[in-house]
Amino acid sequence: MKNKTTQITTIYILIASILAVFLYKITSLYLNQEDYLIFNLFKDFFLILLTGFAFKYVLSKNESKNKTIFEQLENTNNEIKESNEKYDIVAKATSDTIWDWKIQEDKMIWSKGIKAIFGYEEDQVGDSSSWWFGNIHPEDSIKMSIRLYSFIEQKTEKWQDEYRFKCADNTYKYVLDRGFLLKDENGKAVRMIGALQDVTKQKEEELRLKLLETVILQTKESIVITEATFNEKLLPKIIYTNPAFTQMTGYQPEEIINNSLDILKGPNTELSVIKKIIQIIQNKEEGLLEIRCYKKDKTEFWLRFTMIPIYNSENELSHWVSIQRDVTEEKNQEKEKEQLIKELTQNNKDLKQFSYITSHNLRAPMSNLTGLLNLIEDIEIEDPELNEIVNGFSKSTHLLNETIEDLTKVMIIKDNTSIEKENISLKEVFENVFSQLSNQIEIIKPYLKLDIENVSVLNSNKAYMESILLNLLTNSLKYRATDRTLKITIIAQQSGNTVELIFKDNGIGIDLNRNKDKIFGLYQRFHDYPDSKGLGLYLVKSQVEAMKGTINIESQVNKGTTFTLTFKSK
Repeated sequence: MKNKTTQITTIYILIASILAVFLYKITSLYLNQEDYLIFNLFKDFFLILLTGFAFKYVLSKNESKNKTIFEQLENTNNEIKESNEKYDIVAKATSDTIWDWKIQEDKMIWSKGIKAIFGYEEDQVGDSSSWWFGNIHPEDSIKMSIRLYSFIEQKTEKWQDEYRFKCADNTYKYVLDRGFLLKDENGKAVRMIGALQDVTKQKEEELRLKLLETVILQTKESIVITEATFNEKLLPKIIYTNPAFTQMTGYQPEEIINNSLDILKGPNTELSVIKKIIQIIQNKEEGLLEIRCYKKDKTEFWLRFTMIPIYNSENELSHWVSIQRDVTEEKNQEKEKEQLIKELTQNNKDLKQFSYITSHNLRAPMSNLTGLLNLIEDIEIEDPELNEIVNGFSKSTHLLNETIEDLTKVMIIKDNTSIEKENISLKEVFENVFSQLSNQIEIIKPYLKLDIENVSVLNSNKAYMESILLNLLTNSLKYRATDRTLKITIIAQQSGNTVELIFKDNGIGIDLNRNKDKIFGLYQRFHDYPDSKGLGLYLVKSQVEAMKGTINIESQVNKGTTFTLTFKSK
């Protein structure tokens, strides 16, 4: 502005000086004294007027020039403003954070995207590269710095890298950073402009897909992906198989891709299953099927597979995924199991028939033998040897009779799968049991603690319940410790829909480490008592289970035994 003023002043002085000299020369040559004065007055007025017009002309020219310059400046400012607005719009539209790094001054400018994407306020953003590098994840920082400075020293102009950048909340986002390098006339890097793009979702999806790919490649299940379309003659074309499919069938990917699973069909492949497959495809629904297939070497195998429809973003069926497994061994085991079940069922029937024969067909002869022995007892036998033979025969006959009676009891329980239940009084049941054992109780005089007030009524079979409690109480009396008073505690308690009967004594106990698996077995004896038959606990367990209950035992040698019986309350 000062240069323009000096120019105008200089021009004005030059013009005025030239006119003054010119007019002086004319007046000194042609005018007298009086005319000279008048002329000087006229001259000065003309000079002022002339120089004024000249000054106006110069100023108008300068104003016109200034106006042009101002318009150019205004247009430039508008272009810069429009460019900045476009820059902001592009930054918002691309969800990028733009950065501008003046390398020599180490000054950085960040766009508003630094807040929108990473959450930083304006006063939190540093204006040097150290703030930038400081927010890069420690595991990525050194690698990224080496790559960047190595790039700056090279001749290339475009750079890009991926790393993790810290957000304001101290979390990290994956970013794709792309930059453009500007150099001076000497080829020295002076400025770099770039953009950070948030690729966290893409990176997470990429990691998820890699994990999924690893699972697909490593899984032992065969995975097949096919097209959605098919015709009635061929199943959909295969577009992918994992290594497990090759291992299962023997077909390499190049042999099976663009073919259909019809390649696995053979002589014994069920057409009914093929029809079901086509029906599932037509209905676009999931399915689980089994079919007989054939490997590349024509070996027959059983294939169990699921069919899952896959839909695209427009909710259109795009592919089918099939997860497959060779279940040949399982099928063979099922056949063996079915055969074993048939054999066991037949054996069970045979054993049942044998038990019927034992318990029913032998009862009449045993009754005859028992009757004959009763008659013989009334006859006096003088021969001592014969008398001993008869006594031995009598004992054996009575033992055999008891065995038949025991088997009959067991058969009755096992055959009666649907016993009748009713609401019974526990107090009444215990009174009946104590009444039957009154003589033994009177002799032994045990300490009895009965706590059944919480469950006065139980939905059960009265006869079975009396038999169970009779057997347990008899065992407690029989297997008591001789060095202490027998204590028997019976507790009834209800918890939710179940009732527990706890039967506890301080008798001689049972060695569970040796006999746990045999406790409830038939004819299992754990003590050398002459009248012990090993049938009581077997009957107890059979009767409890017949009423849909359970029984557990806890016992320690010379400390006692606890039985816990659990029944449904309804």
